Amino acid sequence: MTDKISKEPAAAPAGPSPSGVPYEAIKAIPVRHYGRWISAVVVVALLGWLVYAFSQGNVLWDTVWDKVFDPSVISGMWNTIIISVSAMALGLVLGILFAVMRLSKNPVTGAVAWLYIWFFRGTPVYVQLLVWFNLSLIFQYIDLGPIYKNETVDVMTPFMVALLGLGLNEGAYMAEIVRAGIQSVDEGQTEAAHALGMSQTKTMGRIVLPQAMRVIVPPTGNEFINMLKTSSLVSAVQYTELLRASSNIGNTAGAVMEMLFVASIWYLALTSVFSVGQYYLERRFSRGSTRNLPPTPFQRVKTNLATFKRSPEASA
Repeated sequence: MTDKISKEPAAAPAGPSPSGVPYEAIKAIPVRHYGRWISAVVVVALLGWLVYAFSQGNVLWDTVWDKVFDPSVISGMWNTIIISVSAMALGLVLGILFAVMRLSKNPVTGAVAWLYIWFFRGTPVYVQLLVWFNLSLIFQYIDLGPIYKNETVDVMTPFMVALLGLGLNEGAYMAEIVRAGIQSVDEGQTEAAHALGMSQTKTMGRIVLPQAMRVIVPPTGNEFINMLKTSSLVSAVQYTELLRASSNIGNTAGAVMEMLFVASIWYLALTSVFSVGQYYLERRFSRGSTRNLPPTPFQRVKTNLATFKRSPEASA
């Protein structure tokens, strides 16, 4: 019969002392943390009270679940994803461009980049959206000479207003993120590339930016998660995204609060999905700086399940 594995904490082996008298075995007793149990009970009680309060409120929860997959809501959700991805792509391109301009030794390009960042970071995105939406009050026509000419009201559609308002604002923040990432790369890398005859553009594209991505990716992922929520502001310029689609149904059906809960459910779902993607993207770009990558959540679950399956066999 095999011996059972003891669950008692292992005692320190008793060895001989310099005088020949054996040491007494030390039995480690874990310290009890009563404060942790008390705080856990308080948090669970407050959470239960909050859930109970909402369950007893004047909210038609059946309407919430019925409208989650409403075609108008789903269409608004896809519009939210489209405008968020498009604005983030525009912001990333502008961020790289103005970060390089600000780090340039040319005082003109550096001043223009600083002015762009200062203006778009210093004014609310809601105000910027309204300015683009009412641009026809300043310019009746958009005239680019022989290239393009049209009335401003026809050019500044709700999607274009949302794209410019969110994208230009995001570009200012991304410029600072990219600048910090570029400056995190040791200058010796640039000097070595120039010594090998590489141009400034090739050095930036093949040497500096790939290494800077380790610093750029985490805040960029956070900015995109924030963009998903900030996109709700474009409902003010008549772009039918998730919040506006939900609000239209709520105002028509007299279920304003219920449809706000529907929008919140979809925002939570979107941010959760893209947060998982951000985690694995950060993990990919950290391979060069971390020798042993930490296990993913799925790997932890697999390891714990394997340990749980082996435990009964070991104690048999």
